[in-house]
Amino acid sequence: MRKVWQVVIMGCHPTSMLGTKLILEEAGSLIVLGTFSDWEQGAAMVREERPELVLLDYCVPDEVIETILPGLKKEAPASHFVVMTDREGRELLLPLLKLGASGIISKGASPSQLLQLIEGLREGFLSMPLDWLEMGILPISASEDGDVLLKLTPTERFIMERIVQGITYDKIAAEIEVSRRSIDNYLRKIYVKLEVSTRAQAIEKYALYSRQVRPVYA
Repeated sequence: MRKVWQVVIMGCHPTSMLGTKLILEEAGSLIVLGTFSDWEQGAAMVREERPELVLLDYCVPDEVIETILPGLKKEAPASHFVVMTDREGRELLLPLLKLGASGIISKGASPSQLLQLIEGLREGFLSMPLDWLEMGILPISASEDGDVLLKLTPTERFIMERIVQGITYDKIAAEIEVSRRSIDNYLRKIYVKLEVSTRAQAIEKYALYSRQVRPVYA
């Protein structure tokens, strides 16, 4: 049975959020936990529930989304954050991806375009309009950091995927049939390869670069 994704919507216009809520829940595999025009209340819900998907308005009242998004991603590293905007999304895509977003969509997008983007996230893909590519944008710019995941072995990647999903170390050990102490040894090696010193830093860095996958152009 397909997993039902929990969703939190954070925006400036209650009527618009209600319309988005209805679109998502009609899809059958999404449930909206709440719509929030109060940013602090919305952030508290994200921290508490860690939903699979968070839709948030680029126009944050009295705030700058570039300062809020990294904090939300740190609180809920396994959540997908999609930014809704009426600005030129092509210019915002790369900066927001680097801050922890999983995608960006125009407020004028059709219901089918929104659902297609979400469907892509379920399958591990980034969707974006084809004309952005024709205008010369690439979903991820080349950098040395882009090779960070190549340093990890398949087993190490599996462990990090499970950790990002919130799975306990004991359960991961059982899944790959090793001792709990072996997981600690794996983690020490992973920290060295990712050039981090804490679990939180490893999750943040892995979650960021694991999104650098092949795009699906909408």
